[in-house]
Amino acid sequence: MTKVQPIISSQIQNLIYTIRGERVMLDRHLAKFYGIKTIRLREQVKRNKKRFPEDFMFQLNNDEVEFMVSQNAIPSKQHLGGHLPYVFTEQGVANLSTVLNSEKAININIQIMRTFVSLRKIIGSNAKLFQRIDKIELKQLADKTEIDKKFNQIFDAIEEKEISPKQGIIYEGQIRMFAQQGVTE
Repeated sequence: MTKVQPIISSQIQNLIYTIRGERVMLDRHLAKFYGIKTIRLREQVKRNKKRFPEDFMFQLNNDEVEFMVSQNAIPSKQHLGGHLPYVFTEQGVANLSTVLNSEKAININIQIMRTFVSLRKIIGSNAKLFQRIDKIELKQLADKTEIDKKFNQIFDAIEEKEISPKQGIIYEGQIRMFAQQGVTE
């Protein structure tokens, strides 16, 4: 029996993305963890299509691939070999262990599942913090909008010369003094 090197949880976490509101992993990353070619992983999935409904696995569209490239999740579109990648949700990854029967696949799956669970715990324990940050951001946006509106009113009033100071910043006497010194407006 060969000993499987453990994958560091942070390596897995860095390869879990949120697409279509789901936390998913790319087929190419999973294949690398399992030590097989991506095409072999896809073959096994196609042979067992009933085990992978749309909420367990789906294929990315061109826009999603472009987004993944822009986020450096995929080096380039050409790197995919002309195929749109499949992504697997937590349930899809769990089902991979049923079609990839090697000892390594089973151990890798256990590590990946533990990482998904720990991410869920982190998100769950910080849900109130995320809500509070959202509220603060919304308040800042509202305040910024209100401030922008007030500045626009001031600028509009200045342009229309509706604001005429009773006593300007520069008094008439200072204007004469500046004129004598050669300073112009």
